[in-house]
Amino acid sequence: MNISTNPLVLFCTPWFIAAFAGWMIAQAIKMMTGLVRTRRVDFRYLLSTGGMPSAHSALVCALVTSLGLTEGFQSPITMLAAAFAAITMFDAASVRRAAGHQANVMNQMIQELFKEHRLSQTHLKELLGHTRKEVFAGMLLGIGVAVATVKLMI
Repeated sequence: MNISTNPLVLFCTPWFIAAFAGWMIAQAIKMMTGLVRTRRVDFRYLLSTGGMPSAHSALVCALVTSLGLTEGFQSPITMLAAAFAAITMFDAASVRRAAGHQANVMNQMIQELFKEHRLSQTHLKELLGHTRKEVFAGMLLGIGVAVATVKLMI
């Protein structure tokens, strides 16, 4: 086993490149969709949560797939990454989605109170989680990016 003492080597691995590319492509798709919808370039999409496709799902699935293709799908590190991916995608599609619904309800309540009383009109961020379709699209994107990355690098 060749162990490098240079931590920057991490950024040259197919695992990092696939995961980062999966995330970036998903965020770029959101930015392009926003551009088509609003006819304005909004760079906030590059760091936003929620929307189609799930960048979190794309990142973790690209990581699992690239690890599986290079280290074997039966390796402990791939299995650990798969567990990490499952937790991440479950969280995106359920816990954060529920928090987004709660923010929506609270914003409606604040809006109704604001009409009748003088209150501060601070809105909560509602687009926190993902639908199952957004998570699935992110998963497919991540797998595709990982396959392409590993094929190009190895």
